[in-house]
Amino acid sequence: MNNLNGENTEKKHKVKCAGGKVDKKKKLKSETAEIKEKNPKAFTFKSAVKAEQRFRRKQDIETKKQHVPVVDRTPIEPPPLLVAVVGPPKVGKTTLIVNLVKLFSKTPLSDIKGPVTLVMGKKQRITLMECKNDINSMIDLAKVADLVLVLCDASFGFEMEFFEFLNICQVHGMPKIIGILTHLDMIKNYQALKNTKRMLKHRFWTEVYPGAKLFYLSGIVHGEYLKNEIKNLGRFISITKLRSLSWRSTHSYLLVDRLEDITSQELVRRDLQCNRNILLYGYLRGVPLTKQNYIHIAGVGDQKIHSVASLNDPCPLPERKKRALIEKEKLLYAPFSGLGGIVYDQDAVYVELAGSHSYSQQNNSESYAVSANLLDTKETLDIKMKQSKIKIFSHAENVGADDILTENSKIENSKEVNFMENVKGNITDKMKNIGNKRDNTVSLEIKFDKNFIQKTIPSLHFKRNLMKFIYDHALNDIGEKDVIKTDINNDNNVGNLFMLNSNENQNHKLKHLTTDLLDSSLPSLQNLKTNDWVNLNQNGIKNCFVTGKWRNNENAEELLKLDDLPDFDSDEDYDYSTDAETMRRKKLQLKQKFDTAYDNFYKDDFYDELKTRIEKQSELNKQLLSNMNEDVRVEVEGCRPGMYVKLELHDMPAEFINNFEPSYPIVIGALNMGEENIGYVNVKLKKHRWYNKILKTKDPLIVSMGWRRFQTLPLYFKLEDDLKCRFLKYTPQHVSCCAQFWGPVTPQNTGFLAIQNVQNCPEVLKDQGFRIVATGTVSELDQSTKVLKKLKLVGNPIKIYKKTAFISGMFNSSLEVAKFEGAKIKTVSGIRGQVKKAVRDNGTFRATFEDKIQLSDVIVCRTWYAVDVPKFYCPITNLVLPKEKKDLWNGVKTLRELKVERNIKEQPSSDSLYTAITKDSKVFKPLIIPKKLQVALPYKDKPKNCILSKNNDKRIERVTVVREKEERKIMEMLKMLKTTYDYKQEQQAVATKKRIQKQQKEKEMEEIKKKAKVQSQKKNFMRLKSNANQH
Repeated sequence: MNNLNGENTEKKHKVKCAGGKVDKKKKLKSETAEIKEKNPKAFTFKSAVKAEQRFRRKQDIETKKQHVPVVDRTPIEPPPLLVAVVGPPKVGKTTLIVNLVKLFSKTPLSDIKGPVTLVMGKKQRITLMECKNDINSMIDLAKVADLVLVLCDASFGFEMEFFEFLNICQVHGMPKIIGILTHLDMIKNYQALKNTKRMLKHRFWTEVYPGAKLFYLSGIVHGEYLKNEIKNLGRFISITKLRSLSWRSTHSYLLVDRLEDITSQELVRRDLQCNRNILLYGYLRGVPLTKQNYIHIAGVGDQKIHSVASLNDPCPLPERKKRALIEKEKLLYAPFSGLGGIVYDQDAVYVELAGSHSYSQQNNSESYAVSANLLDTKETLDIKMKQSKIKIFSHAENVGADDILTENSKIENSKEVNFMENVKGNITDKMKNIGNKRDNTVSLEIKFDKNFIQKTIPSLHFKRNLMKFIYDHALNDIGEKDVIKTDINNDNNVGNLFMLNSNENQNHKLKHLTTDLLDSSLPSLQNLKTNDWVNLNQNGIKNCFVTGKWRNNENAEELLKLDDLPDFDSDEDYDYSTDAETMRRKKLQLKQKFDTAYDNFYKDDFYDELKTRIEKQSELNKQLLSNMNEDVRVEVEGCRPGMYVKLELHDMPAEFINNFEPSYPIVIGALNMGEENIGYVNVKLKKHRWYNKILKTKDPLIVSMGWRRFQTLPLYFKLEDDLKCRFLKYTPQHVSCCAQFWGPVTPQNTGFLAIQNVQNCPEVLKDQGFRIVATGTVSELDQSTKVLKKLKLVGNPIKIYKKTAFISGMFNSSLEVAKFEGAKIKTVSGIRGQVKKAVRDNGTFRATFEDKIQLSDVIVCRTWYAVDVPKFYCPITNLVLPKEKKDLWNGVKTLRELKVERNIKEQPSSDSLYTAITKDSKVFKPLIIPKKLQVALPYKDKPKNCILSKNNDKRIERVTVVREKEERKIMEMLKMLKTTYDYKQEQQAVATKKRIQKQQKEKEMEEIKKKAKVQSQKKNFMRLKSNANQH
């Protein structure tokens, strides 16, 4: 407590140093110290239960850290990063793609259709794809997109398509999501803009995850976003780390960016609707793809691959390792948009001509240069050949047509000549044929110039392989006799340049194949001075290449000696004093091995062994495949992820080609073994809480599961405690249930979602609202699952003999009774019984009960019967529809939709209607008490209503009282007064009621005036506040 001067006046605590309590504490402290010193269990646990709990918790924590080992399937050259741009209409998706393309490739695009692939950096490429405001496109792109750019109109807020797309991503594997707010320039007030950004950011974090990246695009200047904002967005895209999704890591897939029809034109001419053979191109992703795989084209159906081949990358990464890309390396590949350059295929070469926007750069393109050179040709081929020159050897002069002289010479030699002689003869014959057609002023017989050899001698310096010469010990045994000698004046020489290949020379080469022989293809020219390397000092040359001494860990001889040492675990004798370094190394290895075994003695090594085994197997596979030839590896492994592949498909529907629209994504997904089959699929689903209706059994649903989108008729049921599948007519409101339908076989734990309609019609969307009906996962693939429905068989007893009764109305024949012999039955009142045997052919049977029943009882037999799942499977084929109907695919309609269209009003059955329960009052007989009993009863219990006659059948009424004259006058007066009083009371009540109504009206008028006054004050206040904010 402080005094007036601010000083603390509280007393400090004084510790007692003497007294009984202090002595007691000292004594207790000394005793505990002695116990601790003499404690035999100093290093053990006190409680076994707590020790067990601690051990279990420790094991649980270690187990939670473990996960299933995943094989590293990262490709050597990864495919481009697939970026999907999603958002509602008129939010700026196309403008954003145009700005990103211009940022990375410096190429403006006027019309964007389909995927656009471009080089983003030294080690990364991206593929941009715009997602239409169609739920089919959103589902397909959510399955393959690596990164999603979600655009939102900040002046309007998040729309329904944003939440639908997030739910689709959550089901099919959540990719990396980046939010972008556009149209911020529509909000003029700074404070309102700030509040809008904060509100949308927190809403975006709530839907995606806290801290998700959200970019702001301020506005558009000259049709483009601000350069710095697009640059920051592109930089963040380039450093984004992707997630590894389980479905994509086990399936191969690709997004088609090029399509060709290779059907014979004759077949198309005969029948325009004939099946087509097509080629589909794209970057492969996921796992390797082989020819044996079945594929599914989303929007078309399942197909068999006719052939698959890998092609050269049309948009390769730069080979130079420099800090930045040059303009030539900023490639752009968009075949559907008219940009692709030159594409080399196995069958042909395709040249994509640029659009009108690239006229200023066409002089620098390669395709324009080739075509321009062909068009600008003004001279014939023979004149060009005569003027052209060739450089045969390096550091030599060019040889032209003037150096070649003509002569008549025929070689009459039966020996084999090399291929250049045949080429020479063919050229001579062809030139003679050409000369016959033209003037014969030029002689066309060819011979070589005499000065040709002297012109080419300066470049023919004889050189040997010095490395092989130094380190080859067999070199010293080679003599001069082993060297092939050739003479320039030999008859076997052709044109003083080429030499005939004789059998003696060939045998001599095979017999004396050493490293110091001269190349037999070169002639032994005269006056050619060569250096004699054989007589030089080899040791001096060795010192030029190797200096110093080898280390023990680098010397090959020492390493070989180390490998020959015996193991320490063996019983072989060994002289340990030979090498101290080897002994030390061996001891360190043994110590490390012992420490590893001792440290992991109490640990479960199964998980570590499994990871090590998988890693070793993966490394072994990579090593074996890397040593193979590329063609052999593709045949064994298939086309690897990252390759640009070509798929050839046969018997495709003609509508797919005729109605092709590049703005709709074409996603091809490979099907693993067994996934191409159709069967019963059991799933666990829950109705989405934003969908405002419940689902009915056997109503058609459109399901997106795996790569497929299809329509089916699900059957809902609930798994009971006795493992019985009980049929449900409707889905529960807030609880998950099970469903079974006929559809494609899909692995367990695969997510799926259900919608009722995929039409993008405004009238349908307005009535439907949130389109995602339910979500769930695949639980099992069991064809033996039986969905059972309750069935109550009702009967009535016709005869009763104590505990036995005859029941009718429950069965129709004695055969049905025979099937239910021994079945349990029960009355509504709860008396249990059992079916015995049939009595008549009409279904009457005898039954026994545990107690006697009444004729008014109702007998019930509870049974179950199996409900069949409809075998209906219809894949969605929206890509074969015309362009104006691609968003209007409509499958099987619900029963309600059919009734509304056909104006059918079905009359419900009387049993299904809810009626009010009316109970008739029961009339009882009058109570008549005998006379003898009345005498014995006390007075209060005796009947006093009437006097009984002697006959005891008639009642005698009381005698009426007749009043006198005076009494009658008095009664009349009282009646008159009573009537007058009642009239006055009625008049007073009417006046009071009118007065109260008048007061209520006055109060209401006052309230109305008061509210109007308050409202006007509020308006004035808000008007003043808004004016203040604007200023």
